[in-house]
Amino acid sequence: MTVQRAIPLVDLSTFVQGDPVQRKAFVEALGKAFHEIGFVGVVNHGIPKQLVDDFYAASKAFFALPVDIKRKYEIPGLAGQRGYTSFGKEHAKQSKVADLKEFFQIGQEVSNGAGSSEQYPANVRVEEMPDFARLGMELYKAFEKAGGHLLRAIAIHLGLNEPYFDEKIHNGNSILRAIHYPPITAEPESAIRAEQHEDINLITLLVGASAGGLQLLNKEGKWLDIVPEEGEIVINVGDMLQRLTNNYLKSTTHRVVNPPREEWHQPRLSIPFFLHPRSEMDLSCLPGCIDDQHPLAYEPITAGEYLDERLREIGLKK
Repeated sequence: MTVQRAIPLVDLSTFVQGDPVQRKAFVEALGKAFHEIGFVGVVNHGIPKQLVDDFYAASKAFFALPVDIKRKYEIPGLAGQRGYTSFGKEHAKQSKVADLKEFFQIGQEVSNGAGSSEQYPANVRVEEMPDFARLGMELYKAFEKAGGHLLRAIAIHLGLNEPYFDEKIHNGNSILRAIHYPPITAEPESAIRAEQHEDINLITLLVGASAGGLQLLNKEGKWLDIVPEEGEIVINVGDMLQRLTNNYLKSTTHRVVNPPREEWHQPRLSIPFFLHPRSEMDLSCLPGCIDDQHPLAYEPITAGEYLDERLREIGLKK
């Protein structure tokens, strides 16, 4: 029996390499998915499977290190934006109970004096695993490239020039995050692996996790399981893109639920890429998304100011 998909599926190669008819169809399908659901599955995205597998293996090895070694790579004052964040630090903005996870983050690397160390802190190198940072940056750049193509399609859908986002995401504050949800060993207080939330950024690109649990909340208030197929990445709209489009594109609530009790012993590893623009990007609502039926919903703010605000809400910044 075929399981009905919770999200549509699109083929990115038809936009990158396709003829005008294929490109137009892709733009329409992606725009429809982001407007109605906020999520889409993407195949033929150009992110090498071997690279994903290698970074998964490296991430699994890192999280298997003793806690005292991992904590060497937890850097005070960085709000979790680089290096390790230990178990129980982050929570959803509406929750006081921490999510059941630990994670490691890799950020943008710029050259030729393109940004300050305050804007772009140095990435954290793990002495015990010299390949971890290298693999992470290779995957980071592959995600960044695929995300750039998707934003070009969205720009067309919004009636903007195709390269509208190019300069805004060049040297953007994107984050590659390896998330480890350890085995559940006792009845959780009230938290699930990741409480319901919306992402902060423009779009998120997620390669399939090592175990299920990802769910989205649809318009009818029902939670639907997202089950990616082999080679598929899942893309969702973040709050910055929803804000920019005056709620036209939908930043959909999602969560990671705990497995059935008989599977509590199984850990879960997930690799999302949060595509952010440069801090100075103006997130003021696009004029083309404002009319009598859709009055202005948000005050002007920059991407950097909005990120700072949200990091405080989720407990990563004091």
